[in-house]
Amino acid sequence: QVQLVESGGGLVTVPGGSLRLSCAASGIRSSDYIMAWFRQAPGKGREFVAFIARRGGNAVHSDSVKGRFTISKDNAKNTLYLQMDSLKPDDTGVYSCAASRTAIWSAASTEQAYNYWGQGTQVTVSS
Repeated sequence: QVQLVESGGGLVTVPGGSLRLSCAASGIRSSDYIMAWFRQAPGKGREFVAFIARRGGNAVHSDSVKGRFTISKDNAKNTLYLQMDSLKPDDTGVYSCAASRTAIWSAASTEQAYNYWGQGTQVTVSS
């Protein structure tokens, strides 16, 4: 049974603060999967944040987070990370990790590319 469990969310009361999200995977070998972070703000649809290659290293970040957020993965620990710096109120939302064994690079920023999802962790940035 595949499980993705996110952690590390919380409340940041001063804009410009940082959080580090983790996504622990079980039932899969993360080195076989492209993995990603998506987020959903209140009243909005799910938005792509970043994805990373099966072996780690190569990654793509959305324009809205580029230069502030960094996706990484530790395949030895079967864990995906999202380092979030310079947080803004617009970054508020539920952050979910996703995994796909079959996703192709050109489609990996779309929700439809992923068949495994975590339940999400809430990130709130308040001024």
